[in-house]
Amino acid sequence: MLDSTAYALTHRLAVEQSRGRAPSMAGAVLRGREIVWTGARGEVDGAPPTDDTQYRIGSITKTVVAILVMRLRDEGRLDLDDRLGDHLTDTPVPDATIAQLLAHSSGLPSETGAPWWERSDGAVRPDLCSLVAEPPLRAPGRRHHYSNVGFGLLGALVGRMRGHDWFTAATREVLEPLGMTRTTYAPTAPHAQGWAVHPWADLLHPEPAHDAGLMAPAGQLWSTTTDLARFGDLLLHGDDRVLSAASVEEMRRPSAPSEAGDADHSQGLGLQLLRHGGRALAGHTGSMPGFVATLWVDPAEDLAAVAFANATSGPAIGACVGDLIGIVAEREPRLPEPWRPAVVNAEVRELLGPWYWGASPVALRLRGADELTIGGLGGGARTSRFRPGPDGTWLGLDGYYAGETLRAVRRDDGSLSHLDLGSFVFTREPYAPGDVIPGGVPDDGWG
Repeated sequence: MLDSTAYALTHRLAVEQSRGRAPSMAGAVLRGREIVWTGARGEVDGAPPTDDTQYRIGSITKTVVAILVMRLRDEGRLDLDDRLGDHLTDTPVPDATIAQLLAHSSGLPSETGAPWWERSDGAVRPDLCSLVAEPPLRAPGRRHHYSNVGFGLLGALVGRMRGHDWFTAATREVLEPLGMTRTTYAPTAPHAQGWAVHPWADLLHPEPAHDAGLMAPAGQLWSTTTDLARFGDLLLHGDDRVLSAASVEEMRRPSAPSEAGDADHSQGLGLQLLRHGGRALAGHTGSMPGFVATLWVDPAEDLAAVAFANATSGPAIGACVGDLIGIVAEREPRLPEPWRPAVVNAEVRELLGPWYWGASPVALRLRGADELTIGGLGGGARTSRFRPGPDGTWLGLDGYYAGETLRAVRRDDGSLSHLDLGSFVFTREPYAPGDVIPGGVPDDGWG
């Protein structure tokens, strides 16, 4: 990294620590699977924090839990459309689906009943029914409403299906494989003390750090910038020891809309999605009494950034981390992968080039050896990517055709007749006589 880029990152962190009146802040940036910058301002126990100083990461814990749920799905133990009650018989909300809980669209309230779970010992909520003080606020699936309670229930689901508590599952399945040895349930030295900063004077008040019990999956964990950068690498690239790249990409897709009037925010599966400075970011913010934290990743730039502060409020931590990504992306834009020729078999080559949906021209292109794209040659055509299936068909990955199947239809003599894409017929000529066009065309063609 250029010295000027490193200075700009340090300056941004220093500005936020000063402006937000945080006792300390620590940050890191990862690119190309390597930590390329770390920085710190302020003090912890009389010295600057290091990349081994633990902070509480709050709701970033939810993303760890979401990965555990996705692992169960990938193992075939559950489906995201399953009702929670299908697997967790003592849940007070059996009808919400697992996907709705992951995307905060289950209709559950944000919080438990009194006392506030973040500042009370988890023992006051001894069972799952004690997490839900009131019935769902609205019908499940109708809108996004952030729910800490929902992740308390998902943590219980993981524990029930694994036969041990959710944190044991997290340690064995996520933290140990990724080498996140400094990510723990309770703080271990060296760690920062959490503080509240007086709103009208430069005074500090210590914040408690309770064991949240059944609500721990919503915000319990402690971590370091180094560990969380490793976690950011997982959210960028996947890791077959933990979760495949395809499943990580699925988590990064929008699964619930933003609140009305907030077009820059949406929700994936256990991930928050943000547009910041024109960039599409995924990750999670976190807060617990005495701490704020954020991890964002930018897949387009292969960047992850994290920052912590030990203050209940003050630092605009989410914007700060978004700016860290922006600084690197603008000053040192990612170099594209070098183009290389691919080996493509004859049947795939035959699909490429111009096609017509009615009178609308489109083009099929191959990127590499295994990604087909459809896009318009005129204006306004639908664009999607496809991956090959084992039976010679192609599955839509995004856009209008996400989940749809593209088939090459051949004549009795084996020659290529047309493409069928979710019943849309694409032909080599626009409405040519003799082509297989739904509704038919006149024998004399155009004119």
